Amino acid sequence: MQTDTFAKILIRSPNWIGDQVLAYPFFHMLRKSQSQAHIVVACLPWVEALQYRDLVDEVHVLDKPASIGFFHRFDSVESGARRLRKMGPWDLGIAMPRSFSTAWLLFRSSVKHRRGYKGDGRGLLLNDALEWQPHSKSHRATAFAALVPGHEPGSNPPEPVITDRFDFERSWFGLTFLEPPDFPYWVLAPGSVAESRRWPVDRFIELAKIIYAETGWKGLVVGGAAEASLASLMLGEALHKNELLDWTARGRVSSYASVFRNAKFTVSNDSGLAHVASLCGSPVQIVWGAGDPRMTAPIGPGKVKITCNPIECWPCEQNTCPIASQTVSNDGKNACLKGIKASMVWNDIKTGILTPDYG
Repeated sequence: MQTDTFAKILIRSPNWIGDQVLAYPFFHMLRKSQSQAHIVVACLPWVEALQYRDLVDEVHVLDKPASIGFFHRFDSVESGARRLRKMGPWDLGIAMPRSFSTAWLLFRSSVKHRRGYKGDGRGLLLNDALEWQPHSKSHRATAFAALVPGHEPGSNPPEPVITDRFDFERSWFGLTFLEPPDFPYWVLAPGSVAESRRWPVDRFIELAKIIYAETGWKGLVVGGAAEASLASLMLGEALHKNELLDWTARGRVSSYASVFRNAKFTVSNDSGLAHVASLCGSPVQIVWGAGDPRMTAPIGPGKVKITCNPIECWPCEQNTCPIASQTVSNDGKNACLKGIKASMVWNDIKTGILTPDYG
């Protein structure tokens, strides 16, 4: 495919927070190559606040299905396609998630030129279908970048590493940002959808005690409503009330941009918030579980360091540890995470992302 120009482009953006952050190079490259195009993003509600509004012209939020059942999901896609069809005609559509429904959305929206990766029947709906295999072991950001028109399957797109300061006020304009505290602090993001990527809560508590005892810095526990219960548990177990402060459920994920940027560092599981923190410029120490950092580690510009325990079965990339807990010792299930001690993480923070004179 040549580097053609298109008047009107529809992008079906990634579904997950981490993937949306890793798609930043894609949107940057697309806008650069299609500077005169009218670009519209169709996204799900929970990633709306992370759309790069300085790089696109409109953000269209799709309805969340009423349930996970097939017919509800189908109705939701069809409803979105009807609305998008009225907003057309579309010269180019790009399906970023590798799902049948995203390709179906572009097809039903009457997009003339539909681009995305093959697989699971999507190739029948895409008239510019790329082979996934050449990118299956690439970093996710690189695979996204290859979807920009002009990058043929198997080609090598530019390495999509963010080196400049990310201007979140420009990119996420119109949103409200939390004011960071006026005292030295670090950020703790203990949540993760997958249990194979969640470090045990008691290890986070132990880490907070070590950091407070050595530096006197308070930790802000951040996240959505799902992390509020974790924050409550952590504050209840903290040795001193000043070790941790509950900053969960204070707004959308983008609301924490200034909080991340002004933090001494962020400690996180392998989760979407690790990507947001790094994008906003925070040094990030990730306690890494079952995922493969070669494909999904944050790309900056904040410095990223990973603490992992590479046992024989790591990385399995499973959301649930495949080892049956009843057939192994206590350290068998999620052993890759359980083998990581709080002292190991603090040592990695001190030697990897803090300046020598941090104290």
